[in-house]
Amino acid sequence: MNDDIRKVLTERVSVSVVLAGKAFGLGRNSAYQAIKEGQLPSVRIGNKIAVPTAPLRQMLGIEGGEAA
Repeated sequence: MNDDIRKVLTERVSVSVVLAGKAFGLGRNSAYQAIKEGQLPSVRIGNKIAVPTAPLRQMLGIEGGEAA
């Protein structure tokens, strides 16, 4: 995983769908499809979709800001 993506995932509460998809090697459309299918966690706030980083860190094996 890219160090920039790892840094963002460990410092923020939520990230964009596109960035969350990049952490898994997915493009924009595939990331939105994964959310639609319930494979990526998401929260809708108004018209925006945010992906909480805590479940992403768990899915990626990153705990407490450190790689597992």
